[in-house]
Amino acid sequence: MNYLVLLALIATLGTWLVTALGAATVVFFKSPNEKIMNFMLGFASGVMIAASFWSLLQPAIEWAELSSQAPAYIVTTVGFLFGACFLWGSDKIVTFTRRNAERTHGKPNGRLNRIIMLVLSITLHNIPEGLAVGVAFGALQNGNFTTEGLMGAITIATGIGLQNFPEGAAVSVPLRREGCSRKKSFLLGQASGMVEPVAGVIGALLIVYVEAILPYALSFAAGAMILVAVHELIPECQKNQQELPYFATMGIILGFAVMMLLDVMLG
Repeated sequence: MNYLVLLALIATLGTWLVTALGAATVVFFKSPNEKIMNFMLGFASGVMIAASFWSLLQPAIEWAELSSQAPAYIVTTVGFLFGACFLWGSDKIVTFTRRNAERTHGKPNGRLNRIIMLVLSITLHNIPEGLAVGVAFGALQNGNFTTEGLMGAITIATGIGLQNFPEGAAVSVPLRREGCSRKKSFLLGQASGMVEPVAGVIGALLIVYVEAILPYALSFAAGAMILVAVHELIPECQKNQQELPYFATMGIILGFAVMMLLDVMLG
């Protein structure tokens, strides 16, 4: 196995482990601390927004200028929009499946439908996140294995791992509320992150062996990450603004600043 693919596998196994740790909160705690969860979600969104530019879009532009016949702005825009549309389409599929199940089976299966919807939606969200990690490590091939590039890939994996903790809890805790046992809630919660190592390996393999798609893949990952951060994480972390209006917001600022500091300092 190519060493970059192996690094991508190790990194995404780590993000899966963090998902499992988040899901384990249902075993040790009645409910996770909402303030801490909001701050972590904000921090993760800040990291992902910053990483989307410095670690994904900026390298995509540079690669496109060097290797692509099409203009760099076209390449990166197409990849970015496709990544965002991929995640949007995933949500649409989940919503259609849920509504169809409700029409077919009626209200008696409402609890089962909610469980399936919850697990499937988080699982689908984890696919582009795993791809983003795999792409980041795969991009280090052919003499591009620099300290800056490696730190960028590690930071992306760390940011996604941080957001996976509350995501794991976001699956297991509601399942517990729906009447599932703690063991079943934990197993389903951690299972939602199992797709990340698979997607990470696929992303790294594509970049290592099909170098021409690198700018598209980098910008694809950026589009997916921006959509997750803006549509899911930021609104979720801002739900409890009345008590601490700027608590989660400062998490976003801090996450962005940490990622920006790492990239600029190492650049």
